[in-house]
Amino acid sequence: MVDLIRQIAALRAQGHEVVLVTSGAVLAGWEALDFPPRERTLAEKQLLAAVGQSALMHTYSLLAELYGVKVAQILLTADDFRDRTRYLNARTTLSACLSRGVLPVINENDAVAVEQIKVGDNDTLSAFVANLVEADLLVILTDAPGLYTADPRTHPDATLIPEVTRITPDIWALAGGAGSHRGTGGMHTKIQAAEIATRAGTPVVIAPGDAREAFVRAVDGEAIGTRFLANGSRLEARKRWILAEIAPGRVLLDAGAARALRERGGSLLAVGVRGVEGDFERGQTVRLLTPDGTELGRGLTRYRSQDLSRLAGKRSSDTQAVLGYDYGPEVVHRDDLILL
Repeated sequence: MVDLIRQIAALRAQGHEVVLVTSGAVLAGWEALDFPPRERTLAEKQLLAAVGQSALMHTYSLLAELYGVKVAQILLTADDFRDRTRYLNARTTLSACLSRGVLPVINENDAVAVEQIKVGDNDTLSAFVANLVEADLLVILTDAPGLYTADPRTHPDATLIPEVTRITPDIWALAGGAGSHRGTGGMHTKIQAAEIATRAGTPVVIAPGDAREAFVRAVDGEAIGTRFLANGSRLEARKRWILAEIAPGRVLLDAGAARALRERGGSLLAVGVRGVEGDFERGQTVRLLTPDGTELGRGLTRYRSQDLSRLAGKRSSDTQAVLGYDYGPEVVHRDDLILL
């Protein structure tokens, strides 16, 4: 932790703005309360997180003070990325911290989060935060040197993959199992985080946290760990939010609508919808699926799920007669849509 804060201070001195997403609250609480090493109940995990989070932030505050850095604690749950207002509030807070030279230290709010509102792991949380602040780079520091061609623990001839241009099924196959006893993820969640971030235009580096100057070297562009290249340019803030939001529903397209969106990139009309799955409200993000179930894109729907089910396959001119109101001819406007 001392070395991490030192590197952050050095990067800030170079003019970089840094946001730190940290794990460790449950482990810190486990050590503070001397809990036995066994499977814990949800209530026990929340207790450990509540005790450990204060200890974690106290340590970060003391260490940052050595380098003249002020820190701010920000605790998030999945709802902060689902809800448009909460998402914008979180982004405003982070922007204020950065503009004042304060280091935001972010963790999931495990003391109150249950399965329904959990992001689940800090790798995924870091990708959501990268989208939130429109980061130029996401660096995930871990206890592995990077992504290998096979598990180096069981395949001595495995080699490090220095660069990934696109996350394909072959890359996913290299993810392996869960992480160490200190974490909840492993390489699988790191690749998942890389996919989320790179889709939104943010490159990702997975690097060994105990390597000399690992964070600084990753930011400087040095070949360390595995670098995942961004897919295209960075998306504007509105579309970043659409991509980061956890989509509660799916809209099934007919072949004509899927082809039109893919080839011309227009808006989605009700006539091209052949089915609706899930429960969602107007203004929420939905997944757009081709007839074979492939996710074509995501977008903000102008109609809630119950109403869209009634509109499926109908012409835009019929909306008023079917629903008694009309929010416009588009189900998902092209300005609110991201093709994957």
